[in-house]
Order: sequence, then C-alpha cells, then structure tokens
Amino acid sequence: MNYAVEIKDLDLYFGNVKVLQQLNLDIYKGEFLVLLGSSGCGKSTLLNCIAGLLEVTDGQIFIGGNNVTWAQPSERGIGMVFQSYALYPQMTVEGNLSFGLRNARMPRDEISKRVSRAAGILQIEPLLKRKPAALSGGQRQRVAIGRALVRDVDVFLFDEPLSNLDAKLRADLRVEIKKLHEQLDNTMIYVTHDQIEAMTLADRIAIMKEGKIMQLASPNEIYNRPRNLYVADFIGSPSMNFLHGEIKDGNFLLDGITIPLKGYEFAADSSQGGKAILGLRPEHILTGDNLASATVRTTVTVELVEPMGSDTLIYSTLAGTFIHVRMDGQARVSPGDKVEIGFQPERASLFDPETEDRL
Repeated sequence: MNYAVEIKDLDLYFGNVKVLQQLNLDIYKGEFLVLLGSSGCGKSTLLNCIAGLLEVTDGQIFIGGNNVTWAQPSERGIGMVFQSYALYPQMTVEGNLSFGLRNARMPRDEISKRVSRAAGILQIEPLLKRKPAALSGGQRQRVAIGRALVRDVDVFLFDEPLSNLDAKLRADLRVEIKKLHEQLDNTMIYVTHDQIEAMTLADRIAIMKEGKIMQLASPNEIYNRPRNLYVADFIGSPSMNFLHGEIKDGNFLLDGITIPLKGYEFAADSSQGGKAILGLRPEHILTGDNLASATVRTTVTVELVEPMGSDTLIYSTLAGTFIHVRMDGQARVSPGDKVEIGFQPERASLFDPETEDRL
C-alpha cells in the first residue's frame, strides 16, 4: 500500500450541522496535497480531524496503515504547523524547538541533533538564542515549521501557515516550503484559501465546498479541465468567463455566433445537443498577433482597462455577458476602443446548466 493517509467515509457533525459528509480521501506517501476552498468549506476541520484535534462522528482515519481514528494527537506520528505561530514568548528559538522533545524525555544528544538539523534546513541557526519578540513574522513562521520538523515524522500538516504574512513574505516562504518538501520527501497536507499557493505547491489539489471534495486532481488538470462550474469559477484570477448558449449539430450557438466544437474533448458521451454554458479563461482569449491561431473571432468594445504591469486586463461585453480579457502588458487600449478577440474552442470548457457538471 502506497498511501500515507487514508480517510474513509468520514462524517463530522456539530450538533445537527453536517460539516463533513461521507468524505473519502487517499493521500500518497511523499505527496504534497493541498486542501483548497473558501472560508467555511471544511478544509481546516478536515485537517484537525486528521490531527486528532476533533473527534469524528463516523468513519475512519488511517496514517501509515494504522487506524488512528480514536488515537491521541501525540500518537498519530504527525507534525503540525498552525496559522498562528503559537511560540512560547519566554523561551528562545532553541527552547521552542526542543520543548516537545524535552517533554517526551528524549536524550539530550538526540534533541541537540534534531534541533541543529531543523535549524540548518530552515536556515535559522543564527536565531537560536533569540526570543520570538526579536524575530520578524517570517522568522517566527520558520521556527513554527521547525518545531514540527524536529519531531521527525512522516506526515506534516499545515493550517494556513502563511496567511498572517505580507505578500512578499508569503511568496518567499512558499518557495522555502516547496524546497523543504523536495528535500525531505515527506507527506505534506496543506490547507489554504489562496489558489496561488495551491497551484504552485501542490502535487494534487482537493477543492472543497460545504464539507465535500468537488475535485481532486493535479493543478494542471484542475486548471484545464475543471469538473464542474464551482471549480471552474473558483480557480483563476480573474475567474473564468461563462457564456450561456446551446449545442446544436456539433456547434455552440451564442447569440448569432457559431462556435465549432471540433477538437473539444467531451467528458464521456456528452456531445448531445441542448442548453450549455461555455467557460473561457481570460488568458485563453486571443488578441493582437496571437489571433492567427484563433478558430473563432469577433469584435468587442472595451469598457474598462486595468493595467497590471506584465498584463493588461480589459472588461467588455460579449453576447450580453460581462467578460474579462487578459492582454499583453504593453497593449495600448482605452475605454471605447474596438478590439478583435478570438479563441480556440478546444481550450474552452462546457458545462450542463442544470447539473453544473462538465460536458
């Protein structure tokens, strides 16, 4: 068996409220899995169930092949990093790193070895004699990660560890966490509401909504082939454009525009006609020199422009629907300009308007 963590038919109720419902999830050894979703979707709750901080209502949790459903957190072989640093202010960095090991009555030599190893990996050796008050936010989070690292476990749990940091620090520590995973090759389960963190860190992403997993796949699969409207709308900034129309005779008909669907990969045998929603990412709408590869073209009027340096976002209306288009950062456009746009239908996504599932 190649699973580090297995979750089987997990239910969690708070009173009469179902927080997690019949949730199943297998996480491979050495995998970096990200639980992604908006606030209240159940991602941190699921992590706390794995950690043993919440008692489940039903179902089972296995870590390393052992059933730990009712085991204490200290017996589960995990290391956890919380959103808050939760460092002891009266202790030095070295004291914070070694505290759990000392409580477990580990030999001094082994404690020293583990603290030195963790400090070396996280590049915090010069900080060992400082107290948390003398550290920056990024340094404190490194210490919090180090405190989990000294436990020398196979599974690490991260509960939104970067959300309290500014944008630059988040980007820097994101790189450090990815390096750490590549260096240690441990299993890491990481909770975040930040899709950039999810896309850049994960081997696989589990997108959650209302206590259920909406899609579990690689970042590339989720970006290019979202399973349903929720996933398609959640991933991407700006989010995917959605155009309502109809499939007929192998074409998508959109308010006078005929879009041939030759080359589009339908899920199973879903190419029958009927009402449908066509999803198109802003960066997949072609303009300027890139129009040569577009199968479908039309002209829109620019309503709003957002220069973003590397990109320029324009807002317009197509078939009565407000759309975003991502252009080159050097594009010179102004509100009121006419811009020719185009796209390749095979890069689009089609959804059933009733079930909201991918066609």
